[in-house]
Amino acid sequence: MQDWLTMTAADLGRGIEAGEISPVALTRCYLDAIDAHPLKDRIYTQVTHDRALAEAEAAEARAGLGLRRSLLDGVPISWKDLFDSAGTATESGSDLLKGRVPEQDATVLRNATLMGTVCLGKTHMSELAFSGLGFNPVKETPPCVNDQDAAPGGSSSGAAASVAYGLAAAGIGSDTGGSVRIPSSWNDLVGLKTTSGRVTLEGVVPLCLKFDTIGPLARSVEDAGLLLGVLEGTSGPDLRSPASLKGRRFADLQTVAQNDLNPKIAAAYQETLQKLKDAGAEIVPLDVPALEEAMGLSPILYTTEAYGLWKDVIEASPQLMYAEILERFRSGAQFSGSDYVAAWGKLEQCRMAWDQAVAGFDAVLSPVSPILPPNMERLQSDHDYYVQSNLLALRNTRIGNLMGLCGLSLPTGTPSCGLQVLGQPDCEEALLRTGAAIEAALA
Repeated sequence: MQDWLTMTAADLGRGIEAGEISPVALTRCYLDAIDAHPLKDRIYTQVTHDRALAEAEAAEARAGLGLRRSLLDGVPISWKDLFDSAGTATESGSDLLKGRVPEQDATVLRNATLMGTVCLGKTHMSELAFSGLGFNPVKETPPCVNDQDAAPGGSSSGAAASVAYGLAAAGIGSDTGGSVRIPSSWNDLVGLKTTSGRVTLEGVVPLCLKFDTIGPLARSVEDAGLLLGVLEGTSGPDLRSPASLKGRRFADLQTVAQNDLNPKIAAAYQETLQKLKDAGAEIVPLDVPALEEAMGLSPILYTTEAYGLWKDVIEASPQLMYAEILERFRSGAQFSGSDYVAAWGKLEQCRMAWDQAVAGFDAVLSPVSPILPPNMERLQSDHDYYVQSNLLALRNTRIGNLMGLCGLSLPTGTPSCGLQVLGQPDCEEALLRTGAAIEAALA
């Protein structure tokens, strides 16, 4: 049974399908592992034992009758603490929402439940999802699997830790500027950022509605595809036979994405590109000058909307917030409505320039993050280090959000050095098939 804790969600589903794995026994195995883990309270905000077992029993009954609803029917997964769950506190990592208990599930949680997945509970996150570090002294900071003294990546920090530590078969998180891909990279997982607007945000605590997206953190690209399916109430793309990389043409993004790389990350990235070339892919260096302008618009676009959504709640009780997060929200007050509208107009022009530059490529590649997980003690004591680390952590992933793309983080084999693969908007299926081929080449 201990092998179950490291298997992919897809393989667990196939085991259930073959009658080799009991959903109830599988769920008990995960619940026992969570309850016994010394770091469980830093990973899960709440473990929903009763719900999980009830859903597992229903999945087992369906399996016995040959009525399984999806390949992941009976597979236990975790949920970031910004997805509403009926009768269970959903506080988005903030004491501003302490004691908030929704009356119904978020639509994506309801969809996934109807497709048979088992809800293990809710996971910790950056406060109100407004940090790429996963460091949250107000609630809890989950551990990084590669360095327990370092930040785990955020804001879907607990989602990543739940999978990396074998306490969930997969986790569901959100990505506004990199919040799925950064913790996936730093914890050697696969993370999928979906296109803005593809997956419903109904019942999800917002940060920036124009950039908020939902996506899975998992052990394989196949899992990510299947999880996208259950979030939408479908079977997801079939990724069991990865395509070849021969003839594939990838852009090696130079602009912004390769500035000031940590030497370990730079080396891992170059080794990864060489493996893709060896597998038959063509790698072409690419500059997109418009990215420089787009990145400069970030402070206006993100902070203005975030503060606009949260101003009244924040200013009613600002003392409840971590000072660094509070300062970042309040920075949105310096911009006017006309600044915000003008910035969006400029961003649309940058997106057009991006589309023209990347036409003809199967995907755009870069390191997920230019830095390795930063030290938590120093984040707590050194303001400049915190700000610099947060901005750098989010820099490369934010390209995907600003350009309105879907994206993947893939493990490279070097700890905490993920590969970012950016696809076209609303082309998740194509991105996942490309990701599966890259995954096979890197295996």
